Amino acid sequence: MSDKKGPVLIELDDSPQATPSTAPPVPDLTERPTGQAMQTVASFAARRPSRLGRWFWSLLLAILSFGLSLWAWDFVTGLITRNTYLGYGALGLLGAFLLVCLAIILREWAAFARLKRLDKVHAEAAAAIASGDLASARRVSDHIAGLYHGRDEMKWPLQRLAERRDEILDADGLLALTETDLLGPLDAAARREIEAAARQVATVTAIVPLALADVVTALTANIRMIRRIAEIYGARSGALGGWRLTRSVMTHLVATGAVAVGDDLVGSVAGGGLLSKVSRRFGEGVVNGALTARVGIAAVEVCRPLPFNRLKRPSVTGLVQRALTGLFGRR
Repeated sequence: MSDKKGPVLIELDDSPQATPSTAPPVPDLTERPTGQAMQTVASFAARRPSRLGRWFWSLLLAILSFGLSLWAWDFVTGLITRNTYLGYGALGLLGAFLLVCLAIILREWAAFARLKRLDKVHAEAAAAIASGDLASARRVSDHIAGLYHGRDEMKWPLQRLAERRDEILDADGLLALTETDLLGPLDAAARREIEAAARQVATVTAIVPLALADVVTALTANIRMIRRIAEIYGARSGALGGWRLTRSVMTHLVATGAVAVGDDLVGSVAGGGLLSKVSRRFGEGVVNGALTARVGIAAVEVCRPLPFNRLKRPSVTGLVQRALTGLFGRR
């Protein structure tokens, strides 16, 4: 066999030649993060129980309470019959337990009263802003000052407001002064709480591969964040009050679509196409942290006695950037 050196001719058929412009696009295998953990938390917290379910749990609680009361009464009376000293000792323990239960009930009632008081101040502030009445603005300023009376960290802001408020002769100026002097430090504390919660949710989502770990972390971190924000603005809530506040915040977010991950959210926290170049867990962590920041901003708007006017409303981008700076490296 002889070797033939020279060009090799490859014959092509009559089909159109493929070029880079006519080639099909490369499929994008990077799925955009959706913040599934926060989506699950928001849906769970905002879900309203059915009427049948409420009746079921109410009747079950009533039956258990009735049965437990009868058992405790029979136990104490029977013990008194057998041994007087042991019976009266058990009766004292039962009385102490009932006193603790009464204290818990009073604390929950006080928590609901504080939430109702904050809602009332918020409504009065909105009416004063709309009317521009100086007398209404003075009442709102007094009520807001009353919310924070007795708190050590608010002594100097309250004193400064008391010294300057008589110089203001218009409603907008008085409310702006009240917002700046009293709510400015509280806004800073609320932002720190939001950043801490967003950092925790993002970290656990990114580095913990266990199933449902991100959901549990997101739920607990958001409930704790909402309760802390309520305490900062003067609405310390108990267990039931905190859950009611969490439900109201999540219901508002779901109703307005604020828990949806849109292009604006991805672009603001990830710099455009950055999420497509990193791992999916990292992307989920960033998005879950951003959605946690959205929940925190909604909680601030619900618990804050005055709407944002003179001071700037916190943004998701700024909160997430400060919360995640140095956590996953610089962008």
